[in-house]
Amino acid sequence: MHQITEPSLAGSPYKHAVPVEEPYRHITIDKLTPIIGAEIGGVDLAQPAPEQLQEIHRALAENLVVFFRDQHMTKQQHTDFGRHFGELHLLPAAPSEPGHPALLIVRADRETPRTNGESWHSDGSCDPEPPMGSILCIHECPPVGGDTLFVNMYAAYEALSERMKTYLDGLTALHDGEQHCRGIVAFAGMQDRICYPRAVHPVVRTHPVTGRKALFVNETFTRRILDIPADESAGLLAYLFQHSAHPMFQCRFRWKPNSVAFWDNRCTLHRAISDYWLGRRYGNRVTIMGDRPY
Repeated sequence: MHQITEPSLAGSPYKHAVPVEEPYRHITIDKLTPIIGAEIGGVDLAQPAPEQLQEIHRALAENLVVFFRDQHMTKQQHTDFGRHFGELHLLPAAPSEPGHPALLIVRADRETPRTNGESWHSDGSCDPEPPMGSILCIHECPPVGGDTLFVNMYAAYEALSERMKTYLDGLTALHDGEQHCRGIVAFAGMQDRICYPRAVHPVVRTHPVTGRKALFVNETFTRRILDIPADESAGLLAYLFQHSAHPMFQCRFRWKPNSVAFWDNRCTLHRAISDYWLGRRYGNRVTIMGDRPY
């Protein structure tokens, strides 16, 4: 299996809202906003060429989240596409497709009591080594509604004052998955677990590929900032959550059947909009393993 090796892009001109001079030769790119997001065309994800995989990897580094339309992958092809970018991350607290343990089921309709991802989050940030990226394919979706928002956490960090950046430097935060994962387990009718993932990560992490700094806190998993008083932590997190959700840092993706989103969990947050109670949404997601934030 061909696997993409992540090159170091530190010191490169890859900055948000700055066009890249070198053209793409094997895929097409249509940016959603100057800050984040691009639709990729000219590729069949069921059988991508090695040159296309390299350019998809580059497009992800430049745009943070990339989208594909009209993709018809089998469950195995979806899994294989994820493995081009690394080993796959298994989610024991979430339902998966029979025979495909790495293929998460994403489902919501009028019978489900909740929709996954309704608050801003980075997938699995409560793990000691959070996932590098996620690839979601939606097979069924309502005719309107059900969009997903994505936010550029490089831009959120860079928009902070220099005094705030200095204050955050070196701080760490506790990410705890118990509250969120218990809800998924109950929703899926699975057996409860004795313990759930939790980890301590830097509030500002350095991306291992681009070398850029990004805020790494989110309202789903980040419980408190360590080594400062609890009330100060609560106030600071509330500010960072609100700051990160500014529309200037966002893009919004409207799903159609057989659309695919591939996002970088190390420098983005995302949020599913649950505004389609009478509709149905069904898809699958694979999650690519990452490394410990620094």
